[in-house]
Formats: sequence, C-alpha cells, structure tokens
Amino acid sequence: MRLGIIAGSGAADFLPGGQTIALAAGPWGETSGPVRQVGIGGHEVLLMSRHGEPGARAIAPHAVNYRANVWAFRELGVDHLLGINTVGGISAGFACGALVLPDQLIDYSWGRAHSYSGTAAFPLQHVDFTTPFCLRLRDLLLGAARRVGVELKSAGTYGVTQGPRLETAAEIDRMERDGCDLVGMTAMPEAGLARELDVSYAICCVVVNQAAGRAPAGVGIHAEIAANLRAGLDQAERLVTAFTEADLHAT
Repeated sequence: MRLGIIAGSGAADFLPGGQTIALAAGPWGETSGPVRQVGIGGHEVLLMSRHGEPGARAIAPHAVNYRANVWAFRELGVDHLLGINTVGGISAGFACGALVLPDQLIDYSWGRAHSYSGTAAFPLQHVDFTTPFCLRLRDLLLGAARRVGVELKSAGTYGVTQGPRLETAAEIDRMERDGCDLVGMTAMPEAGLARELDVSYAICCVVVNQAAGRAPAGVGIHAEIAANLRAGLDQAERLVTAFTEADLHAT
C-alpha cells in the first residue's frame, strides 16, 4: 500500500529530502507542483506541497487545482491520502500547538471546482459523504499516535472558509454556533474529490493560531503562527513516521 501526503501552508518542507517524480500532464490541468518520493521504514511515501514549491509564488487556497492534485496521487497508485493542514482553533480545548484528527467538516467555500462528476472525463455520481474522512485511516493514525506518545485529538469539526483573507470575529462566532472547532481553507474540495476516486483520505491539523476574536489582546496572528508551527509539524512528522513504519504494510 502507498501513502500520499499533501502538505499545507508552512509545511512545504514536511519530511524533507527524497527524489522528485516528474508528473505527466493529466486531464485536469497542472498540479500544485511535483511529487517527492521519500523512503520511511522501507516504504515509499509521496509528498506534494498544496500551495506550491518553496521559493515559488504561493498558490492561494481558492486557486489550488485540487482536482489535478488528487487525481495525480490516484494515478501514482496511492491508496491512502493524508492532508497536513495548519488551522486556527475556535473551540475551547483546541489551543495553539494541538494536533487534531477531525472527524467532520462544514464547507463554507464557494466557486471552487469541487467535483469530477458530470464532466466528459468522469460519469455523474452521488457519493456518500456522511463521514467525510476515512474511518479506517483515522483509527490507524490514532493507534500510531498512542504508540509513540503523540498527543492527538481524536475528533473535531473543521470549517472550510474561502480565503485567502482571514475571518472576522463575527464569522468565527457563527462558525462556533454551527459546531466548528477548527477553521481552515483547504479541506474541501480535497476530501470530496478523494471520496469520488475512492481514495482513503484523512487530515491531520496543526493548530497554529487562535481564530479571530479568540486570541489574547496584543497578540498578532503571524507571531502566533511562527511560534507554534514548527513544534506542531515535528509532532505530525513523528505521527506519520510511526504510521508508515508499523501500519502501512497491513492496510
């Protein structure tokens, strides 16, 4: 079995090194960038930076070619696809530095190419999206976290906003009333596209800032992100390594 990882903002150097794989042109246009192949525990892990390669112009969340990215991983034989997402914390208990494995999402984004269905290259289908993240993959990741002592929250609802601007305090208040624990900009349409292709998909979220209206007075969001990003990504790398070394061969 093969694991693919789509790394988000600030995570372009997630699991650095490896060999670059040239991607053939696909039916959905250009991907965010090339795929790197990294060896972990005798297994190949394939990685792509969701917002483009380091040093290149960053791709805004609403402009990411999600269809091309997910399709490329499927074409490379990926069975499990894991998103690494940096997010803001909304609910109490989702403080900066927390690592979260969401089990639900609410999509507030708009205008994105969100489906393969109904195009000339793909038949119409209505996929079941009751549980947007793969239960089996989530269970394996939670088990890996327990084995290596990574504190990983086992549930939470991710609210997907359009971006690239951040949210107002009133928008975050509404999202909290809706049941959102986290706010980010990229879990959709990525999750829905993976479901259409029958690719096992989950996301691991690193809480790098408190959402609008939640941070202490005088604390800037960019300073918050800088203070929390690296430690959170280090824990995510430990989680992925543990999963790959012990579980990937059995899934």
